[in-house]
Amino acid sequence: MKVTQLSIFAENKPGHVLAPCRLLAENDVDIRALSLADTNRFGILRLIVNHWKAAANLLEEAGFLVRATEVVAVVVPDHPGGLVRVLAAFEGTRINIEYMYAFPFAREERAVLIFRFDDPDAAIQRLHEAGIAMAEREELFGVEAVR
Repeated sequence: MKVTQLSIFAENKPGHVLAPCRLLAENDVDIRALSLADTNRFGILRLIVNHWKAAANLLEEAGFLVRATEVVAVVVPDHPGGLVRVLAAFEGTRINIEYMYAFPFAREERAVLIFRFDDPDAAIQRLHEAGIAMAEREELFGVEAVR
């Protein structure tokens, strides 16, 4: 399933992660997954949240530079080899994985892999052909997000 990820660009200095997270928490936006990448000068905080449009508006109004991108959420068994099966589905194709991160569903012994592909539609088609499940909206965001 495609989901919208927010990327927040900030200087790499103390507090650059706290401020946007605090703003979202104060406005009842639930962070479901995150990744932080940095260089010497700036950082990119990538977030999957329950209400991405509201979150993007809040962050932009507060002066943050925010970009929304489509990523693909895949569900795999949380055991050795779960990731390998997904990666192997792209072996011999021209589909590029730009980056990825993961988080577990500990109680269900499954994990969710978040992928940024150069061609998300081709990647989803390839995953379907390989019999690999996409994450369902309810799994990521709860029942309230589906209503």
